[in-house]
Amino acid sequence: MNSVDFLLTNKDITYEIRTEIKRLGSSVPDLIISTTDVGKSRNYSRNFNSSVYDRFKWLCGCPKRNKLFCFICLVMGGNRSAWTQEGVSR
Repeated sequence: MNSVDFLLTNKDITYEIRTEIKRLGSSVPDLIISTTDVGKSRNYSRNFNSSVYDRFKWLCGCPKRNKLFCFICLVMGGNRSAWTQEGVSR
């Protein structure tokens, strides 16, 4: 019930269900996200590290979409942004 996919596909969730989802906590799966950035003298490779969940308690992940989302924004119906609709992978 507290999965990102459930929250994205069920928009008409009652207050009671939202409260229960918040109590259960966010989904923190180990995702496979990597990117390569071009620097002045070399390319940089970055990979997702699940320890980011410890530093940013509001983050949650979706293994189906392989992206990060804002857990509180999803549960409480925040503004439509990358953090609540598409997810972030960079």
